[in-house]
Amino acid sequence: MIIAYLPGQASAEGRCNLERVIIGENDAVPAEAVWIDLLNPSRSEDARVEARLGIAIPTREETENIEPSEVLYVENGVRYMSARILCQSESETPKLAPISFILKDHHLVTVRYDEPRSFQMFVNRMARPAACTPTGDHMLIALFETVIDRAAELLRMAGERIDDVSPLVFGAQESDPGVFRQTLQTMGLEGARISKVRESLVSIERMLLFLTANTAGATLPENLRGEVRTTLRDLQSLEDHATFLASKIQFLLDATLGLVNLEQNKIIKIFSVAAVIFLPPTLIASIYGMNFKVMPELEWAAGYPMALALMVAAAGGTYAFFKAKRWL
Repeated sequence: MIIAYLPGQASAEGRCNLERVIIGENDAVPAEAVWIDLLNPSRSEDARVEARLGIAIPTREETENIEPSEVLYVENGVRYMSARILCQSESETPKLAPISFILKDHHLVTVRYDEPRSFQMFVNRMARPAACTPTGDHMLIALFETVIDRAAELLRMAGERIDDVSPLVFGAQESDPGVFRQTLQTMGLEGARISKVRESLVSIERMLLFLTANTAGATLPENLRGEVRTTLRDLQSLEDHATFLASKIQFLLDATLGLVNLEQNKIIKIFSVAAVIFLPPTLIASIYGMNFKVMPELEWAAGYPMALALMVAAAGGTYAFFKAKRWL
């Protein structure tokens, strides 16, 4: 699918709007389009955009290549860039979708095979009055700002979920295996989500640094360099926040595993104490269970009650000793 965003007519107040147009099979790709969004494009759709703008659309395999020399380069004055944007961010299995960004003159071309929530948010923003941008450079920076805003929202929600789990771990009065299991599952999912958010931010940071570099004579306008620097500062602060959340998750995981070990130690302690308490009675019973011919106690009428009394006294004495030492 080819989606083109064209500058609309200015209103009486001087506001301009972007017009969203889906390009059909028999329609020409408009030359005045500020942004051309290729969503799950076929090879013929790639060829139409390539012929109209004189660029090379990277294939899906080329987009997924993570080598810097392959995802960030300039060719004939055209910037080719790729980043990994988080998709399905609110599900249990979020993923990173590789998306290509191409800048030529005033055109921005994006090639994607997934639909990140941040792209839909950006499209909704562009639908507002006075939200249109004059060139593809402006559009790209505004798109990155939306992706970063979405990442900030995801980190905020992850932080809230982590804060909700923390009292369950440290505030429980009695051990509950279900709480520990829920904590480990939640922390595992949130840790994977935060890791993917941070990976996405790092790929965007590489793109922004690439944009600010004077590579093969392709430079950003001076008025956009300040916006890029501001966006970079926001992005780096989010990376620090993601690192903080990751360390917090690691702390909760360590604490949960420590509490699990304590509960296991309690159970093992009970079995150990029980074994030690019943060891002296077992010794007495084993002595009087021997079948030697000469055993004076075997002829006593009070031998059986005496043996039982010895076993009870031995078990009670061991238990009292453990209580006195505060091992129970």
